Amino acid sequence: MKALIVRGGWDGHEPLQVSDILAKSLRENGFEVEISETLDAFLDVEKLKGLDLIVPEWTMGAIKQEQLKPVLEAVQSGVGIAGLHGGMCDAFRQETEWQFMCGGQWVAHPGGGGITYDVHIVDPNHPLTKGMHDFRVTSEQYYMHVDPINEVLATTVFPDHGNVVMPVAWTKTYGKGRVFYSSLGHVAQVFEQDPQILTLMTNGMLWAAKGRKLAK
Repeated sequence: MKALIVRGGWDGHEPLQVSDILAKSLRENGFEVEISETLDAFLDVEKLKGLDLIVPEWTMGAIKQEQLKPVLEAVQSGVGIAGLHGGMCDAFRQETEWQFMCGGQWVAHPGGGGITYDVHIVDPNHPLTKGMHDFRVTSEQYYMHVDPINEVLATTVFPDHGNVVMPVAWTKTYGKGRVFYSSLGHVAQVFEQDPQILTLMTNGMLWAAKGRKLAK
């Protein structure tokens, strides 16, 4: 299994440290992992189509069309994509097709970065969340615009905003490709708060990658 992690963008999300955590987890699950710190890693569409998984860890920034289009084509062909927090769903804010692929876009984090909130596991019998239970985290609580087609795996509630129930993690498809996202993972320290945070992300990455073989 082959994975490409592309990291960069806003340093406040600790893209190097967070991506190292994800790379370690993937390698422990038998992946060959390449890490790139340039969006030019997306230029070669045939190389991307040879991967099982793409993990973007690039908050905000801008992406050129010659970098974006190969990623979209690769995922549509069956390559999985999985990401977290702003590294995937607050990347390339002007690119609506990227947002459509990802299934959501960050809007705000009311209260800033020090909010303590609960994460609710929607179905503890789902393959990606089997055995998991609700937990509490202190971090940014992401308020998002989301695609109604997403299969929501975890949620949170915003009590100061009408008790709205907001997705935290989901899956969807884009063409033949599997897409996974978790809004947890503001900085590396977040993963130390509860082991389920990394478990959820790892399960999502593995699920997204497995779709590549099914699409062949």
